[in-house]
Amino acid sequence: MKTDRVIYSTFSGWVDAPTDVRPAADGDIACRVAVIGGGVGGMSTALRLAQRGQDVVLVEAEFCGYGASSRNAGQLAGAPGGDLQLLNLLSRKKMPGMMRLAEHAAAHVEDFIGKHGIDCDYEATGNAFAAVSRGQMGRVRRVAKIVTRAGGRVEVGTAAELGIPRGFVGGMREVVGGRLNPGRFSLGMRQVLLESTARVFEQTKVTEVVRDGGQVVLTTPGGRVRADHVVLAANAYAGEWGITPKHLSVPIYVIEVETEPIDPTRIAALGWTSGMGLVTQHTIMENYRLTPRGTIVFGVRRLERGIGYPLPDKVPDDALVEELAGAFARRFPSLADVAIERAWGGWIAITSSWLPLAGQLGDNVHYSIACNGHGLAQAPYVGTLIADAIVDGERHEDLQTLWHEKPKFLRPMMMGRAGLRMIWAYDRLLDLVNGSRRNARRGAVRLS
Repeated sequence: MKTDRVIYSTFSGWVDAPTDVRPAADGDIACRVAVIGGGVGGMSTALRLAQRGQDVVLVEAEFCGYGASSRNAGQLAGAPGGDLQLLNLLSRKKMPGMMRLAEHAAAHVEDFIGKHGIDCDYEATGNAFAAVSRGQMGRVRRVAKIVTRAGGRVEVGTAAELGIPRGFVGGMREVVGGRLNPGRFSLGMRQVLLESTARVFEQTKVTEVVRDGGQVVLTTPGGRVRADHVVLAANAYAGEWGITPKHLSVPIYVIEVETEPIDPTRIAALGWTSGMGLVTQHTIMENYRLTPRGTIVFGVRRLERGIGYPLPDKVPDDALVEELAGAFARRFPSLADVAIERAWGGWIAITSSWLPLAGQLGDNVHYSIACNGHGLAQAPYVGTLIADAIVDGERHEDLQTLWHEKPKFLRPMMMGRAGLRMIWAYDRLLDLVNGSRRNARRGAVRLS
């Protein structure tokens, strides 16, 4: 697969940056609720508060939709993120609530797209947990039992039965969810927010968050924002302030790449009739999806731990792009000659438990990490629920599912650089073993 003419971006390959970026906050500002962070979670929180008549200010360091909201693979998930077998082992009682939350979150985003007429190429295809080997297919069946027992709706089948490329053994289809252009979705949400009564300040980096009496004060280069309530919705960037709970999450840099346009007849030959996005069952997944522009977007496979704040703007490493290209050629051998056209990356937040979470510091600082790779669906929904909790003084049962009464979190054991390299090496070892087994079976067939 050719990688010699890749266009690298510090933003996203899905959409261009907006040309109407709002000015920074200037001077001292007072409001009832301040939201820090203009991703889909923060925007949803601010929009809901505005719809409910609250005086709300949103501050964003770049522009709304700048971070992971616009950079992901665009797969709207209908199941919880993370290792579902491990989650079921450690948090089995929470699984029904997590499953309900995930499906409600996907439906919430679908409703938002329809209500506001956001043009983001959404297709309710569902998504597939795809197996690249018989071993992964066994994992798929175990996960399907966990999801079904928790009340989720899934279908297990071969590649042909699910309508996914024949380079995969089979998989499990999430009935809920689908695929979209996350850049268009994020900027569409931004436009809805800008048309609301919320006061939005972009290009406004919050350098400090402190309490002052019964209020919370945000310090920015242009002045201060004083609020009765504050919502920390900065995802991977939340670790920049001392008020953020220790070990709330780990910042992880992941990348996505996109092929050049591919001849439609070659795509049709793959047997990808369902159009579902694919997530492999490696410990660190690979994701693949078709786009309306006749390309394939794929990524992840390796995680890079962020060390220290502030997190840097960066472009993907050449070696990681090469590695993804090699994986693509193995999954899609008939397309091994297709070139990668662009590459981008972004910072996401991973919790030590791999569970989304939310909580409160004192009476007036709220926070959430509704991501772990599934923030496109869950962050907007959780943001809306937090807004309702601020207004109503009580929490929806879905918000209660991920609520932490005390802001104490375990140190992430395997999220250091050495741990992530070990996980990557384990995945590659299994790939090697499974590849050898496939070759042996093919040899046996030829001999017979």
